[in-house]
Amino acid sequence: MTTVTVIPHLVCEGAADAIEFYKKAFNAVEQMRMPGENGRLMHAAISIGASTIMLADDFPEYGGFGPKALKGSPVTLHLIVPDIDQAFQQAVDAGATVRMPPADMFWGDRYGQVIDPFGHHWSLATHIKDMTPAEMMEAMKQQADCQ
Repeated sequence: MTTVTVIPHLVCEGAADAIEFYKKAFNAVEQMRMPGENGRLMHAAISIGASTIMLADDFPEYGGFGPKALKGSPVTLHLIVPDIDQAFQQAVDAGATVRMPPADMFWGDRYGQVIDPFGHHWSLATHIKDMTPAEMMEAMKQQADCQ
């Protein structure tokens, strides 16, 4: 049986700089890069933990636009990390913008969000407590009642 794997492919204005950012922010390891025309990267690959992420520069002439050209992104990449507070601070120190500071969430994770300098959204989480769906619903209701 063939294993199916989903690998995100990020388009970045400045993919080479993005690779360096991801190394600092998320301890990414560069797997390969293939330069293209005008010094832009046609293809690159990094790994973060056991996951692969492919990257390329903007190529508007071929319909390849990153979040900056599109004025945002509807996609969030989710990282499960051993220590969200440390990982979140590392991403911010590397140049990410805080979108949502880490907080304990009603579903049992400590969770936060950043936006990288290339416009991609990232969420980071550390699981802190196993909860049943009923417990999550009750915790969500209690949170809403407190606001």
